[in-house]
Amino acid sequence: MSEATRNPSDTPRDAPAEPAAVPKHTETWSIRRLSMAIPTRKLRNSEMVLILISGVLGGVIGLGVVLLHDLVGLLHRLVFGIAEGRYLSEGVDIAPAAMVLGPTLGGLLVGTLIFFVRKIRPGEIVDPIEANALFGGKMSLIDSFRLTISTLISNGCGASVGMEAAYTQTGSGLSSAVGQVIRLRRGDLRILTGCGAAAAIAAAFNAPLAGAFYAFELVIGSYTLAALAPVAVAAVVATLVARLTIGTAPIFMVDVTRVGAGAVDYAAFALVGFASGWLGILTMQAVTVCERFFRRLAPQIWIRPALGGLCVGLMAMWVPQVLGSGHGALQMSLDAGYTLPVLLTVLTVKILASAVSLGSGFRGGLFSSSLFLGSLFGGVLAQVADRVYPELSVSDTSFMLVGMGSVAAAIIGAPITMVMLVLESTADFPATVGVLTGVVVASVVVRKVFGYSFATWRFHLRGVPIRGAHDVGWIEDLTVGRLMRRDQKVVEEDMNIAALRRIYPLGSVKQVFVVDEAAQYRGLIDMAMVHNPDLDETADKTQVATLVRGVRYFLLPRTNVRTALKHFSEAEEETLPVLDSPTSRKVVGYLTEAYALRRYNQELEKQRSDELGMKNLYGSD
Repeated sequence: MSEATRNPSDTPRDAPAEPAAVPKHTETWSIRRLSMAIPTRKLRNSEMVLILISGVLGGVIGLGVVLLHDLVGLLHRLVFGIAEGRYLSEGVDIAPAAMVLGPTLGGLLVGTLIFFVRKIRPGEIVDPIEANALFGGKMSLIDSFRLTISTLISNGCGASVGMEAAYTQTGSGLSSAVGQVIRLRRGDLRILTGCGAAAAIAAAFNAPLAGAFYAFELVIGSYTLAALAPVAVAAVVATLVARLTIGTAPIFMVDVTRVGAGAVDYAAFALVGFASGWLGILTMQAVTVCERFFRRLAPQIWIRPALGGLCVGLMAMWVPQVLGSGHGALQMSLDAGYTLPVLLTVLTVKILASAVSLGSGFRGGLFSSSLFLGSLFGGVLAQVADRVYPELSVSDTSFMLVGMGSVAAAIIGAPITMVMLVLESTADFPATVGVLTGVVVASVVVRKVFGYSFATWRFHLRGVPIRGAHDVGWIEDLTVGRLMRRDQKVVEEDMNIAALRRIYPLGSVKQVFVVDEAAQYRGLIDMAMVHNPDLDETADKTQVATLVRGVRYFLLPRTNVRTALKHFSEAEEETLPVLDSPTSRKVVGYLTEAYALRRYNQELEKQRSDELGMKNLYGSD
């Protein structure tokens, strides 16, 4: 029985089936040399030091987000000629030629960079979610900057993507690098990586609560007391830095006097959430369809973003609001009161533009775009509801806020984050409760019908078997090669039973492994069967090969413990041999089911203790 392999059809042609290994060899060596020069023992054992480091990193990341925000604004003014203080997605005073040439030439630059960088660093870039799930929080700082530059160019040239991917990648990558330098434990490094993401989102949206819950829901994978203080400190410090530099205005502003809902209106909000869940699934699938289309249209990876940029530019000539992430257009949708045909047109074209941008190879995310899509969709549903049921007293603004949170939660996969974002932006509790209603329903729809957020769906397409940031990488590290014993007892298949009895008397060993003349594994023998009195008369004439069983069942050194336990269950054996490979079949050791279970349970207890910030899950022994 060989190890299970992934379905090749799930993996894009020019993406590796295996998750990228991090960090790179040269980068690892540099980090190790630096960490050896720092007295890290006291640092890594102090919770207060972790909190202090998270605060310092929060300030640095906040400044980085402000810098990236200003760089994007500068690129928009240079490429599209927009006025100071205006957003690109407002679509005001942009020349038609700039709308087409900006995304097209920017896409050519992005594609060229990807083409040449992949020759040097061919692996996929590991984002914070994948790093915490598979690599214990370890990220490559070089690859993080590489993604940031690509996202900066993509957003700066007008692609319909957001900068949040660059913010979180830079913040988490920097935090991970610092954690590796001071040699933090696996659990603490995962928390520090989450702190980087929390600081980035908090600074970008002027929303510390949203930033903190973004880290808990998406990057760390759970809320624990051990992570509360570091994540909260990082988010608050980053927000303060952003407020001191770019001001205190939230990502969007609404007139709270226009927001209100009665008890019956929450049923309408639940329906908005239900429809938003399906829109989120449609948007995620649209990205996949576009990616497959561009892969067939242009096998050369460097030309795809240019083609996608041309498509986005042509759409922008019709609907300028599709350019950029959508911050400015989001505010316009809340203020302008678009008619139903306009809302439907902008919604449809924005979904298509975002799908084309990401599917063709531009770098970025859907955080801001999903908020814009949600506000448009909420406006559509508000006008439909007004025509179908005029007695409904809910304002259009309430529908748009609920749609905003629900669609974003469906796509991003962070429901509480979206609720907190609305709460911090509006400071209106009834609106927040309405958004919570829609968000819960949308999240349930996506989880039951689709099963993925946008990030985990992308992992699935790459063949990376994770559904979130929960730490499962330790299972891959706990391999049969680490657990097996090497004092295996091996005999050749042409030996007779009498000779085997003399070598191994009754009670000396439980099993022996049988090999042929080429030393290839042929099965195992229970020594109780060898010493069966019924075989006494024929023991000198009967070869041990007649007693072997389980030739199809074996383990490999790289098999993880979870898979190994499945093999034990299938084989119905207490002991299995470990072979060097399925082809040469040399016995290099063996493993017992009891020991594998014991080590597996020990690691589970250790991981849970680390998550809770406790030295011992069951108290002191």
